[in-house]
Amino acid sequence: MILGIETSCDETAAALVTRDGDVLANVVSSQAELHARYGGVVPEVASRRHLELAAPVLAEALEQAGATLDDVETVAVTHGPGLIGALLVGLSAAKALAWSRRLPLVPVDHLHGHVASLYVKPEPLEPPFLCLLASGGHTLLLDVETHAGYEVVGTTLDDAAGEAFDKGARLLGLGYPGGAALDRVARDGDPEAYAFPVARVPGFDFSFSGVKTALLYDVRDLPADELARRRADLAASYQRAIVRALVERTRAAAAELGTRRIAVVGGVAANSELRHALGDAALAPLELCTDNAAMIASAARYAPPIPFPEYLALDAYATAA
Repeated sequence: MILGIETSCDETAAALVTRDGDVLANVVSSQAELHARYGGVVPEVASRRHLELAAPVLAEALEQAGATLDDVETVAVTHGPGLIGALLVGLSAAKALAWSRRLPLVPVDHLHGHVASLYVKPEPLEPPFLCLLASGGHTLLLDVETHAGYEVVGTTLDDAAGEAFDKGARLLGLGYPGGAALDRVARDGDPEAYAFPVARVPGFDFSFSGVKTALLYDVRDLPADELARRRADLAASYQRAIVRALVERTRAAAAELGTRRIAVVGGVAANSELRHALGDAALAPLELCTDNAAMIASAARYAPPIPFPEYLALDAYATAA
């Protein structure tokens, strides 16, 4: 049994996953309500909340799994990328648990974790496949040949897709977290009402700064009452432009690489329009789209463990190399 711990941003998560990929427990405590008053995640606030939640989240995961720490054979933890203070809370907790029980520890890259959300039961996906990873901090196209890793074939040149959704929601006065709120409002709007730009950049990279700026200009020119009347249309058109960029670039990359299977992971994979537009793709389960520890434990099944006590000097990193 693998105990996974995830604290890379504003979710405190713990999970128990078997070597075969059965998820026995997956507990996530979100800080969204705490950060809503600030309009986004405040790193120091997130770190302090992780300190408060780490122990109770772990206890709940063990209870859900009907297990104790005696059943844990390996500890897995996210060690980057993410908010450095938040990562260090999870890493310190994982080190303490592993050291106290003389267990091996597996440091997991957060992005590999998102891909590994596709490897758990009941319907694990087998490589090779092309993976679109779209979240609040990352937008990547990954050529996944094995369970153990991937090759980056495309990335964003500026904002991530999830960040563009959040900023668009803020411009439209929809609050935080913005992606889900914008998705809900967009369902009542006309996606053809506004012609927002879809960036064309070289290769398989993405760019979302242009569509964000276009929305800013349109919102700025509307009086408050007119903005309220057109909010749903603006949301739907803005969402359509972002989803088009993701879908068109993903399908172009799949065609060029000769990839038969496409997969979608990350927080943006929960977007209803994206899931519909890529309905033929392998989609991460909704409960595993946002940050969680089951995906971290899943990734640890394919990564080399560090034996006791060599991991005590292990550090976290904020950005990928």
